[in-house]
Amino acid sequence: MKIHEHQAKELLAKSGVAVPAGFVAYSVDEAVQAAKKLEATGCKVFVVKAQIHAGGRGKAGGVKIAKNMDEVKLHAGNILGAVLKTHQTGPDGQEVRRLWIEAANPPKRELYLSLVLDRAKKCVSLLASAEGGMDIEELAEKQPEKILTQPIDPMTGWNAFNSRRLADFFELPKGEADKAGLRKQLDKFVTGIYKMFWEKDCSILEINPLCIVGEGASEQIMPLDCKINFDSNALARHPDILELRDETEEDPSELEASKFDLNFIALDGNIGCMVNGAGLAMATMDIIKHYGGAPANFLDVGGGATTEKVREAFKIILKDPKVKGLFVNIFGGIMRCDVIANGVVQAAKEVDVKVPLVVRLEGTNVELGKQILKDSGLALIAADSMADGAQKIVKAIGA
Repeated sequence: MKIHEHQAKELLAKSGVAVPAGFVAYSVDEAVQAAKKLEATGCKVFVVKAQIHAGGRGKAGGVKIAKNMDEVKLHAGNILGAVLKTHQTGPDGQEVRRLWIEAANPPKRELYLSLVLDRAKKCVSLLASAEGGMDIEELAEKQPEKILTQPIDPMTGWNAFNSRRLADFFELPKGEADKAGLRKQLDKFVTGIYKMFWEKDCSILEINPLCIVGEGASEQIMPLDCKINFDSNALARHPDILELRDETEEDPSELEASKFDLNFIALDGNIGCMVNGAGLAMATMDIIKHYGGAPANFLDVGGGATTEKVREAFKIILKDPKVKGLFVNIFGGIMRCDVIANGVVQAAKEVDVKVPLVVRLEGTNVELGKQILKDSGLALIAADSMADGAQKIVKAIGA
């Protein structure tokens, strides 16, 4: 689950991390009022920031500097309701429904810092770079030596020696030269975010840029942007995090699928896929591509799917106008083929399927499942294997 930047910063603040002052706004008037609140604390320059679940907002025109209330009003009016298209939103973009009005903090240095689940090392790893504000994927590809990867021992957590290594990598001043205590600030900062990452079941926490702001003894380490994602499977034990969910930022089909405990991700192709098991679903998409087709979705009905879930899965897939054919690929292990067959029959009759439908069943109660499909009177195409099914749906689409 993703959250907005302002929500991420609020969580950081609760963890004892210094963050820029700011207020969320849902209208132009609220944006101006937020800026006036900041002005009352001595703030003279403001940042108007679009809040969407995607990076690259600045390049898309979603982050603007305002030097007075008129500029706050102007930028808020231009950004609210606009559709931002970034490298993370896809071609359709994302509508801006809220803003974050923040006190401007001109950075002296921009750094990069993130915590990620490192599956290869079986721990949380910290990634850092002195090149903040840049696309970390591009930097990793072109200049990997500029990225520090630091695995964190789950038994001991973040330690002082980890902080010293990170501070040296960032080339922070030492001893008397460190008038603002930047090294101590960095240690407190990373200790705080790692504790929150662990306790809240985060999957990624990215701060880009992490900046040094202020002058002399008043220098501070401060996150000017922050992205946090959470493990959706752990949300049951974090009701406070679940309350931060913004359903307007989610794909409507994916949101509907989650209500029926279906794992669904919309893609750009035209062949709908309904499969049981994430591995089989990925293999199904691969083999469709292999034979020249393009999958329209990833949909895993799970090992314990019911007839109702199969029916709802059908409806969700076929709501997509891009879908020109449907491939049902089921291996009946825990899931029985007759249950899937009944779901397919019910769904096809309710939805009135008008596109080619290819079904491949294998496993538990497969003969019974095939008989149910045969007796249904549906104009479906039976497949003997995954490869056979992929070829048949691609051919049917072409026909």
